[in-house]
Amino acid sequence: MGTHDEDDVARRWFDVADTAPLLIDARGVVRSWTREAERLLGYPAAEAVGEDLAGLLAPGDSERLPYVMDRCRRDGGWAGLLSARRRDGRPVSVMARITSADEPGGSARRLVLLNEMADAPGWDMSRAVLEQMIGGSPIGIAMVDADLRFVWSNAALTQFGGGPPESRLGLRLAEVQPGLNSEAIEAQMRRVLATGEPVLGYELVGRVRAAPHRETAHMLSFTRLNDEHGAPMGVYYTVVDMTERHRARQRLALLDRAGRRIGRSLDIARTAQELADVAVPGFADLVTVDLLEPVLRGAEPSPGQVSDDAEDSVTLRRAGRRATGDPGVATGSREVVHRGGSPAVRCLVGGRPWRVERLDPLDPLDPLTEEWVADLPAGSEPPSALIVPVRARGVTLGVTTFLRRHRHEPFGEDDLALAEDLVSRAAVCVDNARRYTRERDAALVLQRNLLPRRLPEQDAVEVAACYRPADELTGLGGDWYDLIPLSGARVALVVGEVPGHGIDAAAAMGRVRTAVRTLAALDLPPAEILAHLDDLVSRMDDEEGMAAETEPREPRSGGAQTVGAACVYVVYDPVDGQCVMAAAGHPAPAVVLPDGSVTFIELPQGPPLGAGGPPFESAEVTLPEGSTLALHTDGLLARGERWALDTDRERLRQALEQSADTLELRCGTVIDALVPARPYDDVALLMARTRRLPAERVADWELPADPAAVAEARKTASRRLAEWGLAELSFTTELVVSELVTNAIRYATGPIRLRLIRERTLVCEVFDGGTTAPHLRHPRATDEGGRGLLLVSQVTQRWGTRFLPEGKIIWAEQSLTDPEA
Repeated sequence: MGTHDEDDVARRWFDVADTAPLLIDARGVVRSWTREAERLLGYPAAEAVGEDLAGLLAPGDSERLPYVMDRCRRDGGWAGLLSARRRDGRPVSVMARITSADEPGGSARRLVLLNEMADAPGWDMSRAVLEQMIGGSPIGIAMVDADLRFVWSNAALTQFGGGPPESRLGLRLAEVQPGLNSEAIEAQMRRVLATGEPVLGYELVGRVRAAPHRETAHMLSFTRLNDEHGAPMGVYYTVVDMTERHRARQRLALLDRAGRRIGRSLDIARTAQELADVAVPGFADLVTVDLLEPVLRGAEPSPGQVSDDAEDSVTLRRAGRRATGDPGVATGSREVVHRGGSPAVRCLVGGRPWRVERLDPLDPLDPLTEEWVADLPAGSEPPSALIVPVRARGVTLGVTTFLRRHRHEPFGEDDLALAEDLVSRAAVCVDNARRYTRERDAALVLQRNLLPRRLPEQDAVEVAACYRPADELTGLGGDWYDLIPLSGARVALVVGEVPGHGIDAAAAMGRVRTAVRTLAALDLPPAEILAHLDDLVSRMDDEEGMAAETEPREPRSGGAQTVGAACVYVVYDPVDGQCVMAAAGHPAPAVVLPDGSVTFIELPQGPPLGAGGPPFESAEVTLPEGSTLALHTDGLLARGERWALDTDRERLRQALEQSADTLELRCGTVIDALVPARPYDDVALLMARTRRLPAERVADWELPADPAAVAEARKTASRRLAEWGLAELSFTTELVVSELVTNAIRYATGPIRLRLIRERTLVCEVFDGGTTAPHLRHPRATDEGGRGLLLVSQVTQRWGTRFLPEGKIIWAEQSLTDPEA
């Protein structure tokens, strides 16, 4: 009903009412009495004139009279409901309006009684009009006077509490419906009375005393009623029950929250906890999520995990729990034993939910809910309970328990349907997390097996490495690191990554790392190593493409792509501190100098491996002893956005400047400072603190290209071994020196140098200006020559050749730690 219609009703109500005017003075004494007043109240004028008006009113309103008269003096008039007392003693309720009287002194008041509200003929007529127009409306409708006391209400208002319409007359809302938020409603009425502006669509959610467990929602509209002079007389308001619509909105809001909050990660326990967090406190007061133990490990539930007999007890793991008042932090997985025959076991076996309006305290659901039930205040009602199996793809993964205390009404069928919807959504997320956990664990095992379990021992650098896998939503990536010992006491430091995530990325990483180690054995400069690796990656990708065409298989999330892999390859020589490096689509290393300052090497960037482009270039620097090289993948500098790198290296500089007792602690400090616990991308960090071999552990001689120099070289080498305390290696060393120097004199040109290095092995190197690599031959018995390198290979641990811009070096190593070698 519109506002204008409501005003029309009010006008017609007052227009049809009979009036009984009389005159009172400022003290409330009756000055004149009319026949209408005598008819209404039964007092003749002789008995009424001169009497105090308070004597003609019921006891309650006689006490209100000073307040009413004060309102009249302050506001110039008053309108409202009065309880009068007839001459025969029967109380009657009348509508009254007091206005100023135009008499000398201006202190008299004209009181107009707007007939009896119960059975006067005029009221019968006004009530008939109201009942005819709005009395039968299904919407609750009421009118109150300026003091907010009920004047009229329809039968439909009874459904909101407070008894039949006649029992409301003269009462305030708080007296009719205790427990309802009457203060908020009356505040709206006063606002309407004061401003004249209607209030439409005011929503009120609360509980009434008659149904303290049931939360109700109503929509109210308020309109002011005015007299013929435009003065406010009261308020006309309507009430519509919005409880079911309110509950529907709540259910939709809960499902919306569940869709946004459950399954944000691929962690099983975290997903279970998210289900519990979403349902408390809006839907339940306590929620527990119990899963089968194999599920938490990412495995399929074993067939014998749950017996077909519901009388057998079942052990589950509590993956999520939340109760009203909890801070919302996951309690961690703990063992929970559900007794045979309990509702939880029946749900596990049968796969169907279970509901009870009030739980029997003597038959609790499980030991943990037993503690919660025992904590109930004395005399309070037992909780209402729901148990819903966690099922996904036809497999039962566990059970979810919902409990409500006295604050909520018991669970109903609508609540059961909502709980099943919530749990089914969470079950799919749990199953996805379980499947991902299984694959992630397999990928992580593969990754760890392909990464070096322990970096090789050597004397060139002190080294520490850290690897942090990506978060669950991204999946394990293909970042890797390595340290490869080279000839001449040198080491190669390598860090790289391949595109994609998952098992395929880990496998691709293993192939690239193996290729790098194989190429490192060639002892080529870093730029040439990357050039060969670039060719290998291209061939790997071609072979993978051909295999996919001939043997199609189910695609995986990460793919096995190697094209686009990145790598930085660094070679450090501890003899002279020289460091040579090259990069393929990879960040350049940072260097922490001995004084603690941090610099970044200006390294020419080559294209990613297999992508094609300009040739790779190397950079060469000489590092002071005690400098620390920091090689890292691009995930170290990512700010968290996908592939958005922090080009400003200031954060890395600040992290590297932090001191730590050991290099390993320093490596972990840098990772913690720059990388979140669950990064979007994998992160690998390799830190190497450089060392220098002391000069007394290196011996170097220039030799003439004269066969006579061979004997002198043998003697010189033997003397140096004696000084080093390695006289037992003199015979083998003299043989190696003799063969290598002889080959250099016979087949090469230019200067010849002999160098001995005492590290973990004894290294013998012979440099010459030739560019032809020697070849190991197996001579026949009748051959007179060709046995030199064969002898060297037999008496040494390993040997090889590496090329320099000005020539080549043939080297051989003898173990200093293995007696048998």
